[in-house]
Amino acid sequence: MEDKVLRKLFLGFIHIHILHHAKEHPVYGTWMVEELKEHGYNISSGTLYPILHSMESDGLLIKEDKKVEGKIRKYYTTTEKGMVILEEARKKAYELFKEIKD
Repeated sequence: MEDKVLRKLFLGFIHIHILHHAKEHPVYGTWMVEELKEHGYNISSGTLYPILHSMESDGLLIKEDKKVEGKIRKYYTTTEKGMVILEEARKKAYELFKEIKD
């Protein structure tokens, strides 16, 4: 039960991480899985890719296919809409942090 609740809670944090990194530079799935692991999120590519597709459908990310070592890799970049959402999320996260930090 707790694990399920935490997973729901952390899903929003994962979206913010994706928007943040995709704003800095184009990201792809395997890189994002490793980056999230560094922050304590154990997420599989089977979980990440639907999130990326959903964020693309919502207009938060744009996808570009690039050929890398003979294979097509999908790179995601934050859109203007995604940047607006990220800025709002940062403000809300900061307010929440100030309230719960003690």
